[in-house]
Amino acid sequence: MAAKDITGSVPAHVAIIMDGNGRWATSRGWPRLVGHRRGAERVRSIVEAAPGLGIKYLTLYAFSTENWKRSTEEVIGLMTIFARYIQSEAERLSTEGVRLRFIGERKRLDKKLQKLMEGIEARTRDNDLLHLTVAINYGGRDELTRVARQIAEDVAAGRLSPDSVDEDAVEARLDTHDLPDPDLVIRTSGETRISNYLLWQCAYSEYEFTDTLWPDFTAEELSTILNRFTDRERRFGGAMTA
Repeated sequence: MAAKDITGSVPAHVAIIMDGNGRWATSRGWPRLVGHRRGAERVRSIVEAAPGLGIKYLTLYAFSTENWKRSTEEVIGLMTIFARYIQSEAERLSTEGVRLRFIGERKRLDKKLQKLMEGIEARTRDNDLLHLTVAINYGGRDELTRVARQIAEDVAAGRLSPDSVDEDAVEARLDTHDLPDPDLVIRTSGETRISNYLLWQCAYSEYEFTDTLWPDFTAEELSTILNRFTDRERRFGGAMTA
């Protein structure tokens, strides 16, 4: 692949692993759910700032397939927070031109939550100022397993030839099939792992790890990270330019 130099470009698609809500709360002697509620408030400020920073696509990791291992109280609390966020933000997102969609396996989620998700997706479908994607019950391995199952079913049914199974066939079945790959992935809280997030999509993404806990992550820090991104040369496997 030829070298591709986009130094100086603001990332169109930013994906964020929102980590540190629980630690933010417990460090203050508060229940973990207080941190999750504060984290939801932080989402609002980052979503509001994103278009002005040049971000067209924003994808947030809210709940992973592994998060079911947490206490029942915390899981129920998180699901309640998700539902309240959708209900409280629906009007604002709709009027401000934000399209909201969700990725991940929905079958395990509460039926009422699924209905809320479907409703706001339909309501904001035609918006184009910012494409906000929230990953709920999402895991990269789970996504790829589901893709493999779909391809196997299509081949077995004669809808797809084995010789036609290529990268395009995989990408067409991803949860993110209608989104560009992330240019930049940010993880808050000081952890330096990707935690099963967008494994296929982030093959050539740039990464930033910050010690800031998610409830303290500001639009100003996001802007600083974006400015650093513009100094990077992304070569996508090509040689460094002179």
